[in-house]
Amino acid sequence: MIQYQQQQNRYLETSVATATPAQLLIMLCDGAIRFTRLALEAMKNHQPQEANRQFQKAQNIISEFIITLDRSAPISLNLLQLYDYFNRKLIEANVSKNPAPAEEVIGYLQELKETWMQASKAASSEKTHG
Repeated sequence: MIQYQQQQNRYLETSVATATPAQLLIMLCDGAIRFTRLALEAMKNHQPQEANRQFQKAQNIISEFIITLDRSAPISLNLLQLYDYFNRKLIEANVSKNPAPAEEVIGYLQELKETWMQASKAASSEKTHG
């Protein structure tokens, strides 16, 4: 089991090290979605400490989006406001023990992930044909 975990960790490290910026954003979106779902599951199972732990993991990813945002990009202010909104909604869900704000964030994260996937495809298509 430990050897399997070590292989998984090496695979993950290699995936992250060789990923394009768009692929990293997609991976981070996946992580934020996964952690938020785990938090909701913990809330449903009346495990507030576990829910809090998972919400914090999701918030850490959103904070990473904020930190690494290219402020020179025209869309950066809109993204910054969106990411801030995500964090506020995750905090609201965690504090109020109401799943609705977190479910809203999951929906937005899924849309954001789709957008990054389309942008990544368009960029790689441009490189191949441009």
